[in-house]
Formats: sequence, C-alpha cells, structure tokens
Amino acid sequence: MRQFPEPIRDRKIRLALVGCGRIAQNHIAAIQKHSDRAELVDVCDIDPKALDAAAGATGARPSVSLRDLLRTTDADVLVLTTPSGIHSEQAIEIAGTGRHVITEKPMATRWHDGLRMVKACDDANVRLFVVKQNRRNATLQLLKRAVEQGRFGRIYMVNINVFWTRPQEYYDSADWRGTWEYDGGAFMNQASHYVDLLDWLIGPIESLHAYTATLARNIEVEDTGVMSVKWRSGALGTMNVTMLTYPKNLEGSITIIGEKGTVRVGGVAVNQIQHWEFAEPHEDDAKVSEASYATTSVYGFGHPLYYDNVLKVLRGEAEPETDGREGLRSLEVLIATYLSARDNRRVNLPLDY
Repeated sequence: MRQFPEPIRDRKIRLALVGCGRIAQNHIAAIQKHSDRAELVDVCDIDPKALDAAAGATGARPSVSLRDLLRTTDADVLVLTTPSGIHSEQAIEIAGTGRHVITEKPMATRWHDGLRMVKACDDANVRLFVVKQNRRNATLQLLKRAVEQGRFGRIYMVNINVFWTRPQEYYDSADWRGTWEYDGGAFMNQASHYVDLLDWLIGPIESLHAYTATLARNIEVEDTGVMSVKWRSGALGTMNVTMLTYPKNLEGSITIIGEKGTVRVGGVAVNQIQHWEFAEPHEDDAKVSEASYATTSVYGFGHPLYYDNVLKVLRGEAEPETDGREGLRSLEVLIATYLSARDNRRVNLPLDY
C-alpha cells in the first residue's frame, strides 16, 4: 500500500502555478475562494507579460522556469496549466522532488506519457490529480446520481454534441496551439471533458470508430470530428465535435435515452437540464430547475469544487475524486479515437499496449 506524506492540518496548503495563460485564471480564482485552507505562493511562466500579470494579481513569487521554481519553492503541490504536450515531463520532474501534482486536461497527449506520469508519482509516493471540473457541475451531479440509482433502467443510446467555435486567431495566439506535439485537436483539447463523460457516466467502452477532419482552420490537428461508440453494456452512442460553429459557441450537450428515462442536459456547456423524464418519481426531480445555471463560459463553475476535494485529500479528510488512474480512463478513449481516425478502423478497448 502506498505511503503518502502526512496530511497537512496545522497550516494552509501551499500551491504553485506553472503556466499563467488562459485557464490559469480559473485556478487562481478557485484557490482564492479557499483562502482559509490554501495559498498560492509561486507562479511560473516563460512569457514575461503573463508572469508579471499573475504575480501582480496574486502576490505570489514569480519564476521564469520550472527548474528555478523547484529550486526555491516551499509549495506542497504544483498545478500544471501549461500546454498539454509537456504535462508529462513536468509532472515527472515535480514528482521527483517529492511534491504533489495537479494537471489540467488532458493529462498527456500520448498514452505512454500518461502511464509514465502515474508511475512517477507512484514511485515518489505523491498524489497526482487530474482536473475534471465539469464533473462537479450541479447538472452533471444530478445526472450521475440518476444513472447510479438505475433510474434509466437499461441505457439504450447516448449522444454528446460539442458545437463551439475557435477562430484562426485563437490558434495563432500561441505557437503550440493546434499542434500534434503540444495540443491535440478538437477532441483532445476543447472536448476533453465531454469525452470524459462517455466512461464516467455510462461505463466501460467496448469499441469505437471515429472520423476527424481539418475543414477550415490552418492547423495540424482536427477542427471537426465524429465518433460512434458501443459500450460493454450494449448501449450505442455518438459524439459530434466541431470548433467551426458560426458565429459563436452554440452547444455542449449530452442526451441519454433509456428503458425508463430520457434526459437532455444542454446549454453552451451542459449547464441547462432541458429534458428530465423518468417512469418513477424521485426527490431529485425537485432539484432540476435549481441545478441549471447561466454561463457564458465553456469552463463552467466547477474549479472551486474540484479544489475543495484536492484540499480535503491533502488534509486527510477525503479520497481523490479524479486521480491519475481516473485521468487515464479518458486519455485511453482519446487515444483510441485518434487511432481509429488515423487507421480508419474500429478500435477495441482497453488498448492492447
């Protein structure tokens, strides 16, 4: 049995943020919401402008490289909001210093890199947390409970749509965006949290077949893709993703059709329960209207709730909801998707390597 460091109960948990770009602002805000238990002590970025802005906004110590940060920081856990393709090497380096790791999605862009991350943290007896903040949204929590309670009966069909837009300027804003090496495409980057729902909500996948295309953007990776899925339970489903929706983000949705229930959670980012009908009533039915919320952001409001679990784990008060092994589950589906699209074949899970 792994022996983690002693729980931290006598002081605030110290965090350092590596990467001060777009998504980092959600992490900064989430940490500030838990200022009674946590403090951001260091920030790091190779971009001087982004680094200065983050240090100025938080009061944290700035570092221009991960190596410099690790040399001086007293942080207990480091948060990776860097390009996805470098998560693995950074996580392994951090684990080697005996510190815990929080990594944004996807945890890696290659299957073997994800496995290396988990092994490195295991060997160092530190925690690896993978950010899955959408799971904490009230709409999806209600849906998860309905599945676990068996309210659908046998699930027949599942459909997920991610109809968003990312203009060429978005990809041009940084050299790493839209590359195979550091980013991945619409499935791996923008729709990663929705790919996570395939396994987390419905269960293990038997096989999938995907098609991807780069239809409009000048990038290496796909801006559009479709996937057909068969679960081990026998359920069938599809996932449709595009970053070409005109003129703005339109929909992030999941529909589940079952023997005794039908639910659609939609809105721009699974933030509205648009249909909720079951054969048998339940007390959760009264919570449907209050679970829906307004948002203009595709990120939702799950980061503070995600951090609440992380802090409780490090204080010895809870078990992790999304550790490295949980992160591997959605990474495996992502890798299978790209293998299928590349080779034009059905891919069975689990992956055989």
